[in-house]
Amino acid sequence: MRMVNNHKDLEVWKQSIDFVTAIYNITKEFPKEEIYGLTSQIRRASVSIPSNIAEGAARKNKTEFRQFLYISLGSLSEVETQLIISLEISYLEKKAFEELNFKLISIRKMLIGLIKSLKV
Repeated sequence: MRMVNNHKDLEVWKQSIDFVTAIYNITKEFPKEEIYGLTSQIRRASVSIPSNIAEGAARKNKTEFRQFLYISLGSLSEVETQLIISLEISYLEKKAFEELNFKLISIRKMLIGLIKSLKV
């Protein structure tokens, strides 16, 4: 795999940005008392996904890039857990959960594919 010129060239980064936007839009509807709790946690974890992709893409070698992609994957799993909790406590409607989960699964597949392509 050729190293990317810029993280913005990566489809997984673009979809991650769209995912963060969707997370921010949906969490606007969460109860105001959650602003420093679940809302803040889910937003930070979602922002971590494209942020780590970007940081990894700027690194000097594939090994470092791959490590940052694994961090993104961990953040994605964290968001997945928080979305499940949000659904269970009725902060999130089933339809919204399903839409976000579809995006999450797509991003996970792309991250795993990119990680595999960077194996040395």
